[in-house]
Amino acid sequence: MIHDSPNRLALISTPWPFFDRPSIQMGTLKAFLNENHPHVGVVNHHFYLRVASALGYETYRAISERKWIAECPYAALLQPDRIDTVARFWKRRVRGNPLLEGLEFRDLCKRVESVSLSLVEKEPWRDYSLIGLSISLAQLTSSIFFIREIRRRAPDVPVAVGGSACAGDMGEGLLRIVPQIDYVVAGEGEIPLLKLTKGLTSDAGYALKEIPGLMSRDAPQYRDNQEQMPDLDELPIPDYSDYFKDLESLGPGRVFLPALPVEMSRGCWWTKGAGAGGKGGCTFCNLNLQWSGYRQKGTVRMVQEIDTLIKRHRLLSVSFMDNLLPARGLEQLFSSIGALGRDLRMFAEVRARTRSSVLETMAAAGMEEIQVGIEALSTSLLRKFNKGTRAIDNLEIMKNCERAGMPDLSGNLILDFPASDSEDVAETLKNLDFAFPFRPLRGIALWLGYGSPIWRNPGQCRIRLRGNHPWYGHIFPSKEFQNVRFMIQAYAGGRGGVRRQRRLWEPVREKLKEWRGFYGQMHRGPGFRPILSYRDGKDFLIIRERRLNKDITHRLKGDSRALYLYCGHQRSMARILARFPRFSEDQIQAFLRMMVEKRLMFNEGDRYLSLAVPHGSMKTFKRETK
Repeated sequence: MIHDSPNRLALISTPWPFFDRPSIQMGTLKAFLNENHPHVGVVNHHFYLRVASALGYETYRAISERKWIAECPYAALLQPDRIDTVARFWKRRVRGNPLLEGLEFRDLCKRVESVSLSLVEKEPWRDYSLIGLSISLAQLTSSIFFIREIRRRAPDVPVAVGGSACAGDMGEGLLRIVPQIDYVVAGEGEIPLLKLTKGLTSDAGYALKEIPGLMSRDAPQYRDNQEQMPDLDELPIPDYSDYFKDLESLGPGRVFLPALPVEMSRGCWWTKGAGAGGKGGCTFCNLNLQWSGYRQKGTVRMVQEIDTLIKRHRLLSVSFMDNLLPARGLEQLFSSIGALGRDLRMFAEVRARTRSSVLETMAAAGMEEIQVGIEALSTSLLRKFNKGTRAIDNLEIMKNCERAGMPDLSGNLILDFPASDSEDVAETLKNLDFAFPFRPLRGIALWLGYGSPIWRNPGQCRIRLRGNHPWYGHIFPSKEFQNVRFMIQAYAGGRGGVRRQRRLWEPVREKLKEWRGFYGQMHRGPGFRPILSYRDGKDFLIIRERRLNKDITHRLKGDSRALYLYCGHQRSMARILARFPRFSEDQIQAFLRMMVEKRLMFNEGDRYLSLAVPHGSMKTFKRETK
C-alpha cells in the first residue's frame, strides 16, 4: 500500500535509556536510510532526553538504572484504574533508594504524563508516512504509551517497532496486544526498515509480507529469516544531529556534555551464533537475540568513525556499545585511537582474559572504565556458566585494573544460579578473601532471559519454565500478561529450588556488603593508595598491606623478590620451575604456599598469581552512587 502522506519517517526512542547519549540505534538507522533512500526525510525524536530534563537528571538516572521500576510510571498511565497496584509494586522496588523513596508515585506519574503529552501534541504526526520506535529493556510501557497517543492523533499513519524487546516471538506478541502496531522488525533493522519504507512510500514493488525479518498484521508469525548487513564497514557513520538539536533547545541550564556512542561489532564472538539457535555463549545471556552470528568493523573504519564524530560534535567522551569488544586487534585499534592525539574518556565491555598490555594500550588512549564479564569467582560455577574463564583470570584483571593509570573496573557476581551448589558457594567465599584489595563487584540475582541458552534448554539446570516473570503481573493486566512473551522469564526447580538457592547464597551477599564497606573505608581519605601494593628496591621488595587497624609490611629479598614479580601474571608451576632451575619444586612450593596463606598470592590448580600492585597514587577512587 502506498500512502499519500509526504515521504517522511519519524524514529522515536522513549524513556528509559541513558539520557546522556544519543540513541545509536536511531542514529545508525537515520544515516543508513538517508544514504540508501534519500527521498525520505528521517527525523529522530529522543523523547527520553526531554523526560529526563523535565524530571531532573538525577531522578531520571535513578529510575533508568532499575529496569522494573522504570516500567511503572507509564504502566500506571496506560491503566489508570490499576495505579494502586502499580504504586504498591513501585514502593517495594524503590525501598532503600533515598532519592526514589521520597517521590510520591502519583505525582511522578503526573509529571511524566505532562511532559509526554506535550511531546506528542507539538509534532504533526499526520505528516509522516511511517513512525518507528526502538524498544529495548525498560522501554516497553513507555513505547506503548507513545504509540497509543500518536495513533489517536494520526490513526492512518502506520507504526513499526524493532529492537531487542521485539526479537523472536516477543515481537509476535506485541502485534497481538497492541493494535496500533502495524509492523515488527524481529532482528537487525537496517535492511528490513529500508525495504518497508520503500514499499510504503513508492511504487518500488516490495511485497511487504515477504520482507525477511518483518512481521505485520497480514503476516504476524515470526519467521527466523533475518536479512543483515554482511559488512558493517558499509554502514554510514551515525547521524546524531537531532539529539544535539534537542539538547540545545533545553536551554543553557539543562545542557551537558554527552557521550558519543559507537559500535564496533554486532553479536558476540564468544556466542558464535547463539542468537540464531546456536549452542555457544554464556548460559544466562540473551543480549544477542536480534543478531545472527558475529560481525565487526575494521580498525581503520572504527578510528575514522570515532574521529569524525569527535570533530562533528566537539566532544571527547566515547562509549563502545558492543556487548563485548572483539577478541583480537585491540592493541592496534587503541594504538590508532591514541594516535589521534585527543584527550578522550572512553567506556567499553571486555572479556576477563584481556591482557594487561592491552589494558595499558587502552588506558593510554583514554579508556577510563571497563565493564568486565566476571560473573563468578568460582571456577566450577564459571564452567556452569560456559564462560570459558577461571577464577584466577577474574582476579588477575581485577588486580590489573587496581594499578595506577589503568581503567576502572566494574563487574557483577551472579547469585542464585539454579545449578549452583554448596561447593560453588564455598569456593566463592574463599576466593572473595583474596579479592578484598580490589574494587568490589556487585552481586545480582540471576534473571532468566528469554532466548538465553538456559531458557532454550532448561533441563541442563533442572528447571521448569513458568512463563513470564510474575512481577510483570504488577505492571500489565492479566490479558496482556498471558498473551505476550516478555524479556524476563520465570522458572521453578533447579538444584534444591529457588528458595534454597537464595538461602545458599546469603553468606555471599553478606560478604559482598563487608567488601564494599571495607573498600570504601580504606579509600575514605584524599588520593588513592592501593590496599595491597609493593615498592621495588631492585634486590628486595617491600609489600604493604593496608588494614583497618594497622598496616602490615612484608620484605622479600633476592630470588623471593624475583619469583613474586615473575608471578605478576599468572604462571604455571612448570614455567616457574623452568625460570628458577636452581631451586627444587619442594622449595618453590613452600615459598608459594606461604605467600598464598598470607593472601599475597592466589593459587588455582598449578597456577599462581601475585596480588600486590606497584605502589602509585595517581588512580582516583570513585565511590558507588547506587
